[in-house]
Amino acid sequence: MEGNYSKNKFFLVLALLNMAATLVKGQGTRVGFYSTSCPLVESIVSSTVQSHLQSDPSLGPAILRMHFHDCFVYGCDASILINGPDTEKTAPPNLGVRGYEVIDDAKAQVEATCPGVVSCADILAVAARDAVFLAKGQKWDVATGRRDGKVSLASDADNLPAFTNSIEELKRKFAAFGLNARDLVIVGKL
Repeated sequence: MEGNYSKNKFFLVLALLNMAATLVKGQGTRVGFYSTSCPLVESIVSSTVQSHLQSDPSLGPAILRMHFHDCFVYGCDASILINGPDTEKTAPPNLGVRGYEVIDDAKAQVEATCPGVVSCADILAVAARDAVFLAKGQKWDVATGRRDGKVSLASDADNLPAFTNSIEELKRKFAAFGLNARDLVIVGKL
């Protein structure tokens, strides 16, 4: 039973990563984007995520979920982090999203070292990668250089995949982002 769960979790993570990579194409991202302007960004984010996960390991999946919810709306632009009434953060599908304090903490620490350089979108992407790695998943190079979104509307989160959607509805939602059935992974009850 546990072996099946691990395989399903692995394939889910791969599908989410494939989707995130697909959604950021065209933003001019590349591995090492901050190598001269903020070379410590990844180590700062990694140590922040590690510190928070040592206190509460349940934040790992929460950060990955936040990244998925962010990427599925406007692309990976951190629009889920924007505060205010009627923003993505306040949308019903996002009310259970947790881990904002981890991203806020990482952003504050990055800003102390490299003010005004690193986007929140990149901090969230690196944090999601590190959350997966700290949960004994694989580590990969994150292409950075994303721009932060300026628009965040609760109504735009209505298109997030839901566990109540039929397989055909899920395929349609994924297809809207240029993804196909191979990119869609459903993890059922085990």
